[in-house]
Amino acid sequence: MKAIVYHEYGPPDVLKCEDTPKPAPKDNEVLIKVRVASVNPLDWRLMKGEPRAVRVVATVLKMKSGQPGVDVAGEVEAVGPNVKQFKAGDKVFGACRRGAFAEYTCSAESKIAPIPDNVTFEQAASVNVAGLTALQGLRDKGKLQRGQKVLINGASGGVGTFAVQIAKALGAEVTGVCSTRNVELVKSIGADTVIDYTKEDFTDLPARYDLILDCVGNKSFSECRRVLNPKGRVVMVGGPHDPKLIDLLSPVFKALLLSPFMDQKAIPFIAKINQNDLKFLGNAIANGKLKPVIDRCYSLSEAADAVRHVEEGHARGKVLIAV
Repeated sequence: MKAIVYHEYGPPDVLKCEDTPKPAPKDNEVLIKVRVASVNPLDWRLMKGEPRAVRVVATVLKMKSGQPGVDVAGEVEAVGPNVKQFKAGDKVFGACRRGAFAEYTCSAESKIAPIPDNVTFEQAASVNVAGLTALQGLRDKGKLQRGQKVLINGASGGVGTFAVQIAKALGAEVTGVCSTRNVELVKSIGADTVIDYTKEDFTDLPARYDLILDCVGNKSFSECRRVLNPKGRVVMVGGPHDPKLIDLLSPVFKALLLSPFMDQKAIPFIAKINQNDLKFLGNAIANGKLKPVIDRCYSLSEAADAVRHVEEGHARGKVLIAV
């Protein structure tokens, strides 16, 4: 089968389309014929291997290097002997164990969900990392309640475009932060107010928020505190674009050290794969309550260009790879 692989750390040019063995599902896994995959910042960070701590984290978390891609949508080709929920021919989406940029990949039964009838493969492929991060960050970690005020820093990106819509669905008053070219996009998906960061710094404005979902990582907890309500929260789901190790860890440690001693809280967060949440998001798309924002779709042979586009940091919503 054809698959995108890399044999050394480096820029997107290290990605190659090669013939590789077709994977076989383990006892609790399904083999998926990939129709569409989506690109996440995780993919280019692992590919570059910088800062070097990323390589250590990948090893500890058993992330398979050399085969990018975790977000997948496709059709079940075969199932392991212990799989109960799926059969060959089922349309599914969710997370694979790496290697989504390929004709076939394997996923644990618990990490995928059925694609609703009126949801496209493109829409489904966009959900896993970005949709779960937005949903769990707002609902579970942010404890967002109807009528509260939430600010989404990085509202035009993959996580941000989901977060704006989910926050509105939860009944919040939503402010989005983005660049000039994305202001109308963020308004169109439901933001009540949009701040153009090229013209204004949201931490210097008079508005106050119950929750900040930070998808960018360009503001410290101390800066965000200035615009938080007395018991407000900052949920940190993004990091600096091209950080050194100290840039990644310093804000997290400072936030964790300060939070216990004040009512305002900073919460570093990484989403967890959850089948029920995948189903929830899939149904929301099917019912028209949630619309994934898709920047563009590349072919498998153009995977390096797709990853490069995401690495540049200006993608509007999700970037996809059609297999």
